[in-house]
Amino acid sequence: MSGICDGRVVIVTGAGRGIGREHALEFAKQGAKVVVNDLGTGPGGDGRSGGPALEVVEEIRDLGGRAVANSDDVADWEGAERLVKVALSAYGRLDVLVNNAGFLRDRMLVSMTEQEWDEVIRVHLKGHFLPLRHAGAHWRERAKADGPVDARVINTSSGAGLLGSVGQGNYAAAKAGIAALTQVAAAELGRYGVTVNAIAPAARTRMTEEVFAATMARPEGGFDAMDPANVAPLVAWLGSAASAHVTGRVFEVEGGMISLADGWRHGPRVDRGARWESAEIGEAVAKLLSEAAEPEPVYGASSP
Repeated sequence: MSGICDGRVVIVTGAGRGIGREHALEFAKQGAKVVVNDLGTGPGGDGRSGGPALEVVEEIRDLGGRAVANSDDVADWEGAERLVKVALSAYGRLDVLVNNAGFLRDRMLVSMTEQEWDEVIRVHLKGHFLPLRHAGAHWRERAKADGPVDARVINTSSGAGLLGSVGQGNYAAAKAGIAALTQVAAAELGRYGVTVNAIAPAARTRMTEEVFAATMARPEGGFDAMDPANVAPLVAWLGSAASAHVTGRVFEVEGGMISLADGWRHGPRVDRGARWESAEIGEAVAKLLSEAAEPEPVYGASSP
């Protein structure tokens, strides 16, 4: 097996099923050695099994690729550290980290429990930070010893994080945080030769096939736009040496569509050069709003 990632060592978290599984398979097809990480939990994050990760490893090996399984919790400090060490122990190096693991606890804000909030923030946002932290520290040490590395991080945000999503306040907040974390990590790790980008994918997974059943349904024929395999080529390219010039970006990907998400930017402004009076603010805000583009609608919000 050979391709654009020949010889590169890749960690993919949440790679036992869905989008993560397709990432792992595509990297293997492109010549990478893959660490397949997955807790093997149920759809709601319950239970734990090494089976899903091992199944993907066997699938890769049957295709002629190289892979090892790991079932550590990426939102645990020691677990994330062990995950990085697995790659170094198995293959002697680490070149690419794909942060993908996550699950949902959907609820309207006024009904959401503290536990439902904490669990989603933990697995998505903390589960991105910790592998990134340990991989980043490894690459910094390599860069100090041998000069800049040629490493990649691909994070997983979401349209919910970019635009918001009704009934998913915890998930949207975590995914928005991942987009911001991507930009910060790109700025901090660039000096070591590490690029950091994110994707916001739309595809059929355990998290989406029930919530968005009609949208995610398999077509009777033709192109299956919601097949999670459609997301993997972009991620494999971002993990390759060819993407060294791209960092700090968020890509939306769905079916055959790839777009570059345009994040927060400084917009219209007014400056009076002195302290405002409270009663004058309304007129200033009205001017700003008249000059600004309308925001994109929140997913699931009612039309005005």
